Amino acid sequence: MPIVEFQAGTLRLAGFSRSLLVERLGGLPIRFDPRDGGFRCDAMWFGEVSRRLAPELPGGDTIRWQVEPPRKRPLSASFSDRRTIRLRDDQRRAVADFEAGDRRGLLVLPTGTGKTVIAIELILRHADSVLVVVPVRDLMYQWHEKIRQATGLDAGLIGDGVYRVSPISVTTYDSAAIHMPRIGNRFSMIVFDEVHHLSGSWRSDAARMSIATTRLGLTATLPSSPERLAVLEQCVGPVLHHQTIQEAAGRTLADYTVRRIAVKLTEAEERSYRQLSAVVQNFVYDQRQIDESFRWEDVHKLVAAASEDPERATEARAAVQAFRAKRKIEEHAEGKLRVLEDLFRLHADAPVIVFTGSNVMARKVSLRFMVPCLLSHCAKKERREYLEGFAAGRYPVLVANRVLDEGVDLPEVKTAIVLGGLSSGRQAIQRLGRVLRKSNDADATFYEVVVEGTSEVERSRARRRNDAYRKPS
Repeated sequence: MPIVEFQAGTLRLAGFSRSLLVERLGGLPIRFDPRDGGFRCDAMWFGEVSRRLAPELPGGDTIRWQVEPPRKRPLSASFSDRRTIRLRDDQRRAVADFEAGDRRGLLVLPTGTGKTVIAIELILRHADSVLVVVPVRDLMYQWHEKIRQATGLDAGLIGDGVYRVSPISVTTYDSAAIHMPRIGNRFSMIVFDEVHHLSGSWRSDAARMSIATTRLGLTATLPSSPERLAVLEQCVGPVLHHQTIQEAAGRTLADYTVRRIAVKLTEAEERSYRQLSAVVQNFVYDQRQIDESFRWEDVHKLVAAASEDPERATEARAAVQAFRAKRKIEEHAEGKLRVLEDLFRLHADAPVIVFTGSNVMARKVSLRFMVPCLLSHCAKKERREYLEGFAAGRYPVLVANRVLDEGVDLPEVKTAIVLGGLSSGRQAIQRLGRVLRKSNDADATFYEVVVEGTSEVERSRARRRNDAYRKPS
């Protein structure tokens, strides 16, 4: 008897003739497995395989399906709809677009527009069982609580040292990739929050090894690389709904203003900065005399080639050290801290988030102003204390490097200050989204504090080229 079964994140097809598989499954990435004489493909093709093999086989053969584990009772019998918040019109449009797209695709919406609300609506409508995949532990616990509030269910947790699988479960991307060979057949729906994290070769396995036919990807920022976007479209689906910050501002998000404040280096900082810049510039000039195609990004290859060309590697190492020292002067400029003090006074009656470009600067601000500092390696209890204290008003300021860039729900914040960071549009949009939730009629203000005459200005300009930084009309 022909059989289709789930094995370690793949579908094994045995007992089928090659000609039948070519006829019925042509175009799917199915490969012959010489170890057992069967055929295999990634588990994510389950929906397509079952649809194409559904008609009766030649000779009246019946396929034995051993893909989904037996269920004692449907999930719908285990929970009730306990939500008090109902969907807005724009959220209903996103739901409708997802359903019109055969329940398989990406919803791109700005931070603060209620992507979690939309996802829970779709879970309640369609899921027989669902796995929610998130990038970090904080989001895993946040989703767990949102599900409990909406359904009354104590969802399963897979990650952070916990392995408790339930019909509704929440996990991280890394844990999903590790455990999917065992649990890939347990869920009919899979939700990828901050789905842009999925496009890497390791994390995309979390999608490839799941049989889930309902696939939802949520993000505020799609990858700019066509190759990475193609991975998302294959593993999750096409873009079904796209809303920009400009479209949402003043409607479902707060109106906002982006202000850039330029500060000057002290005389000592300026002198050191120029000396270090000269080291980097002279090195790049010398390398381009040797190789016209040389770019700064190639410097690490020269450092690594110490055995082949030790003198050139030594020069490269000195240039890298000078470059890092330049960045440190930009990051820690005394003028930033003076401006930060002024901004704290200006917004003394409201909570403020400060984003830095490094953990060292985050700690420096924390110690200088005696405010909590949230970093990626903070313990769960410490994170919860800081976030709950900030939300309750016990802490007027919260400082972070990248921990708050994505997902963390801080609805009352209307002021953010950026003291450093990447030039990427994605980080800019995520940080801007921290202050745009429309909890009242107050407008949001987003400050960028940069050092005049340094590469920080160029990085700020690169961020501001993103449409999100343009004032909504």
